[in-house]
Amino acid sequence: MAAEEFLKALHHTHELEITTVGRRSGRRISLPVWFVSEDRKIYLLPVRGSDTSWYRNLLANPSMELAVGGKRLRVVARPSSDRKSVEKVVELFKRKYGESSIKRYYSKLDVCVEIEV
Repeated sequence: MAAEEFLKALHHTHELEITTVGRRSGRRISLPVWFVSEDRKIYLLPVRGSDTSWYRNLLANPSMELAVGGKRLRVVARPSSDRKSVEKVVELFKRKYGESSIKRYYSKLDVCVEIEV
């Protein structure tokens, strides 16, 4: 039931908060990110691609927490550098946020993250 409530909360925002565990520090690190949801999946696109710190944290420990609208959910992320997967997620982001915003804010489009809810 928590997953259903979380997915409903996603429809009311353009941003969610992710919490990862620092690969060196072991500390919990939270920050807001853009996302796209489709069916029971959430896709993330790191702004500096494979150089993004939170993405590198997920490679070391794929467990993370998502928060939106007062709802929290623990998930396991699936980082990917598969070209077709990345292209799909980039297109979804362009549809949601606009191509100009993606070009403006995202400097490297070589990886993505998929989360099954």
